[in-house]
Amino acid sequence: MKNHARIHLPLEEICDTTDLYRAGMSSQASVVLMIAVEGEFGIELPDSMLSRDVFSSIENIAGAVETVMRAQQ
Repeated sequence: MKNHARIHLPLEEICDTTDLYRAGMSSQASVVLMIAVEGEFGIELPDSMLSRDVFSSIENIAGAVETVMRAQQ
């Protein structure tokens, strides 16, 4: 998050349900974050998950990653 989302809030003020877009993340930064998440977890998010809703919070991102990883097992 710190290196990719370009959020203006201090990280200690961000919780799993914080709206990352309201915290300052731009659409462009969400693409950078998506690439970082895919690289970190060795996954490729399907097109159906490439939405603003999925990247709106840490909780939603984690859920998407878990779903993809379970499907790969």
